[in-house]
Amino acid sequence: MTDTTLQLDKPITDLETEEQSTWTAATWLAVLSMAATSFALVSAEFLPAGLLTPMARDLGISEGTAGQVVTATASIGAITALFSNVLIGKLNRKTVLVALTALAVGSNILAATASEFWLLLVGRAGLGIALSGFWALSVAVVARLVGTNATGRGMAIVTLGVSLATIAAPSMGALISDWLGWRTAMALTAGLAVIAMVLQAVSLPSLPASTSNSLIDVLKLTRRRGVQLGMLAILLLMTGHFAGSIYVRPFLEQVTLLDTQSIALALLGFGIASVVGNVAGGRMADASISMALVVTAALMALAAITLVISGAYAAVAFTLVALWGFAFGMAPVVLPTNLSRSAPDDLEAAGSLMVVSFQVAISIGAVVGGYVVDTYGAAGPLTLTAILAAATVALALVQPRS
Repeated sequence: MTDTTLQLDKPITDLETEEQSTWTAATWLAVLSMAATSFALVSAEFLPAGLLTPMARDLGISEGTAGQVVTATASIGAITALFSNVLIGKLNRKTVLVALTALAVGSNILAATASEFWLLLVGRAGLGIALSGFWALSVAVVARLVGTNATGRGMAIVTLGVSLATIAAPSMGALISDWLGWRTAMALTAGLAVIAMVLQAVSLPSLPASTSNSLIDVLKLTRRRGVQLGMLAILLLMTGHFAGSIYVRPFLEQVTLLDTQSIALALLGFGIASVVGNVAGGRMADASISMALVVTAALMALAAITLVISGAYAAVAFTLVALWGFAFGMAPVVLPTNLSRSAPDDLEAAGSLMVVSFQVAISIGAVVGGYVVDTYGAAGPLTLTAILAAATVALALVQPRS
């Protein structure tokens, strides 16, 4: 997820006058290098959804335990999101970005070659640092590359990498793991990160920093009721999503009885629907953020509970997985907007809290989902998704309108 905690070289008010009417080739290459990085990092983040079963089998662990690779990424990412602005201080942001991508390369290699589960967790923790550090810098770096007035255009290109990774990583990971093994699939993400790192080194200009932010302003925001409710909405909906979505493959294998190719196709449908949901979420959030949150959570609850009830039928399962993907695509637009409306005077600090909330939710979802799938079977995590998504609907209906 994106985070705007780190302000670079200049105040936003100064940057607003610096929009580039026509981007140069160097500007395009720099922005595309950021998009390539987002694709490489998010591909590695989402990969376990398509590798869970073979990964668990190879390492001799349960699928619930294997799902904790997501917990390692997210829990370390939450800490990184909160403290990164302090830790990197006034280091040149280009140097930081290249170093973070290099860390992702090493982390993915370690995960691909891990002979023990704890080594796999270490590798995924390193990826969590790289992910949160990158998103903490992304908005501010893009603003400096293209000018603040064109930041939306620049970030649209950067987040295109996220959309493509959402589509490609789970489905391609499932196919590659079936053909060449899950380790090969994991190693390929290291290769993607190498390409992104080279592009960064070649195309990004020097980005010296003159300021760094304190945690005090971020923590002060948590006193606002609207911010508290916004964070709670993220925690509920994203905990529910990751408690269930991580274990969709075991459900499709054990309940719907799909083969690997069919599962890959279902996950591809999830990714494509999430891109459509992202667009729809942006439009709906502009019209009514409260209604957008209700619709997002309600669609996820509907998809999850109906999968539990009727997921044995392949056509129904394919449709509901796509509906879930649509709701998930809406969430990264709707949830941050819902939170930030309570802090229009300090959007950067709100962005930091948003990233922390997302990462904590991912961690909790993976842990609880792992326990539930091992205890109650493949349908258990999806039931939990439906319950928490329904709770988010209730929260959206009672929170103050703005």
